[in-house]
Amino acid sequence: MKKNIHPIERVVRVVLGLFLCSLAFWGPQSYWFLLGIIPVLTGFMGWCPPYAMLGMSTCPKKS
Repeated sequence: MKKNIHPIERVVRVVLGLFLCSLAFWGPQSYWFLLGIIPVLTGFMGWCPPYAMLGMSTCPKKS
């Protein structure tokens, strides 16, 4: 798995994912907080399966 997510996008994914996960503790008590796990995992791995399937990458090109 080659990294296909830009470092800044990775940080944004982790922060937003953790925010969504935190809804389990202070927001509406439902299972929607589980959606936050997806951006956290893809942010930590640096690899996004939909990007890979579509042939996309937001990583900077190496010169």
